[in-house]
Amino acid sequence: MDREHVKGAADKAKGAIKEGAGKLTGDKDMETEGKIDKAKGSAHNVAGDVKDAARDAADGIKK
Repeated sequence: MDREHVKGAADKAKGAIKEGAGKLTGDKDMETEGKIDKAKGSAHNVAGDVKDAARDAADGIKK
């Protein structure tokens, strides 16, 4: 697991907590922040997947 995947997991967790807290308290701004954090987490995961694919392709060429 590389740094992008770790960032993604952390942002998704933080976002889920904020979104849940926002829903629980009726704070729409916090709920929206949570959704944004979750989206950032997904973007980090995609970036990590791209890096993994590039690394795998480079490893395949070396062999």
